[in-house]
Amino acid sequence: MGEKLVRKVAYTGIMAGLTALGAWIRVPLWPVPVTLQVFFVLLSGAILGPRLGALSQGVYLGLTFVGLPLSASGGGPGVALSPTFGYLAGFPAAAWLVGRLEGEGFTRRSLAMLSGLGLIYLTGLTYLWFYFRYIAHIPRHVSELLWLGLLPFIPGDLAKVALASYVAGRLGRLGGFWRDR
Repeated sequence: MGEKLVRKVAYTGIMAGLTALGAWIRVPLWPVPVTLQVFFVLLSGAILGPRLGALSQGVYLGLTFVGLPLSASGGGPGVALSPTFGYLAGFPAAAWLVGRLEGEGFTRRSLAMLSGLGLIYLTGLTYLWFYFRYIAHIPRHVSELLWLGLLPFIPGDLAKVALASYVAGRLGRLGGFWRDR
């Protein structure tokens, strides 16, 4: 039991660390940069399962909120006042959803990841509306929000879904000993 717990903690920490690393591999767009975080969020749900995948993203968010500069917006409680907060807030739920829906085969895995990506977009766009309306005091029309927070990201995020699905499939062939079922 002890060795299994150590593995779970290690894999959870590794995925939290990779998500943090993904924030620093970015293309700076405004108000939301392109990062590799989505890739690692989707991968964490697929390879760790729903509970540990969500936990890894919760650990990432917790470390960010206590002040470690792990997000594209930096670190600390002020991250909640950045336009990217909604996307970050969706990470644990997206990892959980991917882990819950993920199954055998590239297509099923990709559909699970598309569902997780949709959840990230939903929380991100909802908060982006809130940010512009109540924090920046610059109300935006829904079409503007889509141009700022969704449409530029679709091609890259679809590539991340395909790559994460492929990587998860390859890792699954190694035995999936890290997955918490």
